[in-house]
Formats: sequence, C-alpha cells, structure tokens
Amino acid sequence: MSISPQPSVADSFSSLVVDEGSESDLSLKDGSRVAVVGGGPAGSFFAFFLLKMAEAVDLDLAVDIYEPRSFKHCGPAGCNHCGGIVSESLVQILATEGINLPPKVVQRGIESYVVHMDEGSVAIQSPSGEQRIAALYRGNGPRGGGDSPWDSFDGYLQRIAMDRGASVVRRLITAVEWRDGRPWLLGADGEEEGYDLVAVASGVNSNFLQLLEDLPAAVAPPKTTRTYICEFRSTPEEVYRVLGNAMHVFMLTIPRLEFAAIIPKGEFATVVMLGDHLDQELVHAFLNDPVVRHCFPTGATPCVCSCSPLINMGPTKRPYGDRVVLIGDSGVTRLYKDGIGAAFRTAKAAASTAILEGVSSEAFKEHYWPTCRGIARDNAIGKVIFGTTTLFKMSKISRRAILRMAEREQANPDATRHMSSLLWNMFTGSAPYKEILRGTLHPGFLANMALNLAAGVAPPSESGKVA
Repeated sequence: MSISPQPSVADSFSSLVVDEGSESDLSLKDGSRVAVVGGGPAGSFFAFFLLKMAEAVDLDLAVDIYEPRSFKHCGPAGCNHCGGIVSESLVQILATEGINLPPKVVQRGIESYVVHMDEGSVAIQSPSGEQRIAALYRGNGPRGGGDSPWDSFDGYLQRIAMDRGASVVRRLITAVEWRDGRPWLLGADGEEEGYDLVAVASGVNSNFLQLLEDLPAAVAPPKTTRTYICEFRSTPEEVYRVLGNAMHVFMLTIPRLEFAAIIPKGEFATVVMLGDHLDQELVHAFLNDPVVRHCFPTGATPCVCSCSPLINMGPTKRPYGDRVVLIGDSGVTRLYKDGIGAAFRTAKAAASTAILEGVSSEAFKEHYWPTCRGIARDNAIGKVIFGTTTLFKMSKISRRAILRMAEREQANPDATRHMSSLLWNMFTGSAPYKEILRGTLHPGFLANMALNLAAGVAPPSESGKVA
C-alpha cells in the first residue's frame, strides 16, 4: 500500500466530476456536510484538522467518519493490518500539534534497532539517545489476546477527532452516486446521505476505491503488493529477555525477501515481512532460518492471528477531484516505511486545502497535489536505495563491511555515525529518502565504507553478537 514526479502529470488530469457551477460554489460554508470514509489514522487526522481549522475561521461543519469496525475489539474485528511502529519524528510532530500518545497506547518504547545478518548482529542505538519510537497496535491487539490492558492507537485518534466534534457512523458504504453535483454515500443498511465533500481514507484493503471507478471520470486504485504479519505469543518476561526494547531487523540472503522484522509488544512478538511475490514458501524460509530462530522467545508459538494485507506500491496519479479527495494510502504513502506519517501529512494538507481554498479539483491540484508529489518523488529515491541495499546484502564482503562499520561506530561514542544513521533512518522511516541518499554521498561515509569493504575480505571478529 506511483505518482509521476513530473509536474505535467497533474496538469493532464481533468476534474473528477464536472460541476456546472462557479468556483465559489465549490467551497465549504456554514452547515456543509463532510464525509470521511475510513476511521484509521488518515481519516481521523483529516477530521481532527478539518474541524480544528474550521473553528479557527468560525466555520460550522458537520463531519461523519464512516467506520464499520470497532477498534475496541481484539483480532480481525478491530484489526487495521499494520506492524505498528510510529517513528520518532512523527511522535515529535504529533506532540507539536497537541497530540500526545498516552502510555496505555504505546505497547513498548523502542530504544534501539538490532540488525541481524549471517555474519553477526549489531545494535543501533537511537541517535538522539531518547526512547521515542513507539511499538503499538492499530486495533486492540491480536485475536486470542483476551482483555488487553492496552488501548488502540486508531481508537485513540478517533476519540480526539470526536472530541473536536466528529461523529463516527458504524456503517459499511456499498455504493457512491453523484446527484446534483454532489456525492451521495449508500450504506449496506439502505441508508443514504449526501455530502459537500468526501475524504477517502479507506486504504487499499477495502473495496471502496473500486466504487469510485464507476464515477464519470474514474479514479484507478493504486498498485499494491502483499505483506505478511503474524503474532507469536510467549510471556512478557520472555519476550523482554530475548528481544528487549529493540526492534529486530534481518538482512538475510533469502531470495525474494525485501524486508523482515520482529517487534516486541508485551506478551507478543510481531513478525512483519515484505517480499517479491510473498508466499508460504518465503514465509517458511524466513521463519526457519537459524538467525531468525535464535531471536524467538523460548516456547513462543504462533497465535491464531495472522494476515497478508496489501500495501500501497504505486499511488493514484490524481488523488483528488471536485468534492472528493483521497488521503493516506488510498492515494499516496511512503514506500515501505512511516505510513502513519504519510497519513498525517496528506490528511493535514487536504484539510487545509478544503478549509482555506475550497473543494474543487483545481484547489486540490494547486494546494494538495504538491504534498502528494513530494512523497512520490522521495519514494523514487527510496526505490533506488532499497535496490542498492538488496545488492549489498547479497555479497558476503559487503555484509561484513556494513557490520564492521556499524560495530565500530557504536563502540566509539565520539565516532561520526555514518552507517548507524543510515541504518537507523532506513529502518525507522524517521528521515526522508533524499536525506538518506545525501548521507551515503558524504565523503566520510564513502571513505569509511571503502576501508571496511577492504577489511571485509577477512573473516569477521568473534563478536558477531548483539552489541
């Protein structure tokens, strides 16, 4: 769960729906009704910012968030298909907006990332030295989790949107129609409502985007690929003993495996995998790898909660139209990392456009599209970085060089952390891909990498252990 980086792409699109009225008709007024389809982070962020900005300009709006699921339930009934990591940069940005994650939402604060290879392992400490990365559940935890002492992240965001005045409607939308220049949403229960603006935050694991294809100018759903998420259950003490307050990332030579990690969350360890044509063969190859088995808590068994959700890989070329805007991974998101951060950015930009500029296709094109285009351009750089990383991890010499360089940086407090920062930013999503690329072109990084590649010809030191 891509947008062309050329500005001319946006210029080539016409409005989603032709409205015969004037531009001034395509603006929100007192009493305007706004629907948000999807109550995950993108939808809740959008409702929160829309109502916050409306209050600032003394505009009275009615906002309905359509979300049939309740995030109070464990398992599929409250699941939002996510590994559940919030980057340190997003935690800080949320705090500046007055959104402070309560302790009951954060399953565990992640202090470090441990990188595992067949050549050894190394712990990468937070560059800031602060425990700012949050491991959490988007819903209320895995099926079989019982009465969880934790709160849902998505449920928390819904509550702050409701505190601003949004209403949550537990209704599944099964059809969209256009009547008199405005969108109407039809529910599975036969109810129908008309709106002045519809914000689509349903994500790529919903069928809602397909409903938009039947409108006068269809919006094609984004390209997707599948991931794999599975919860392994042990005891909180055993999970902490083996995994600590660290996210464990694997750079293995398993064919087709793009990324894999194990995240500690209370009594559970969440396994997340990305790969090319991910299937059971690839899942089994990863779980049975000796390096991976060494990182599992003793006696950990897979719980009945596992899924293979879609993720956005090729965003919609035009995530907007008259009275319609696509936010979060319904439109564009960051490649592989920080999807919640992209939901925040797109939701805030769309809400600002709707309040200050209007809800026309032209308004979204001029004021919302640049945010989407910026994410897409950065993703293009990310594809190059991940492609290069795949090549490096296939070479034993380069794996040794990466491990040796990171070990030395972590062992010396005064060392410039070229490799450590690269790995941290890649795995956490805390920095844009263009910033990561800039770091790899730094003379200090290139010089140290060359030296460690030369040293990598020799076998690794005995350490080969988590630092």
